[in-house]
Amino acid sequence: MKARGMTLLEVMVALAVFAIAGLAVMKTASEHLSGLSYLEQKTLATWVAENQLVQLRLEQKWPGESWVEGESELAGSKWYWRYRGQPTQDANFRLIELEVRDEAKGPNPITLLRTYINK
Repeated sequence: MKARGMTLLEVMVALAVFAIAGLAVMKTASEHLSGLSYLEQKTLATWVAENQLVQLRLEQKWPGESWVEGESELAGSKWYWRYRGQPTQDANFRLIELEVRDEAKGPNPITLLRTYINK
């Protein structure tokens, strides 16, 4: 009885298949981790925005049309926020735009919250 093994070509093809499958798995895992990081950052920025909106309501401030800027710390990170009011057709309501960034002069906000407040 003659023992028969795999030829060199068969081994190389098998290794190539496993290498391609491994690369696909690594790419998928990397994208998943990147997505989780973005989701965490977006969630924290939204919490900062909501905290600033609550603070604004507690202080019963009627926001002007110019930007008011500040910074907060949450989860060991510094967040930079700004808000402004916009007039509406009803003088008793004002549109509030609130932006949160992770850099002081970042080009795009991580989160943007728009809501209305009343007098």
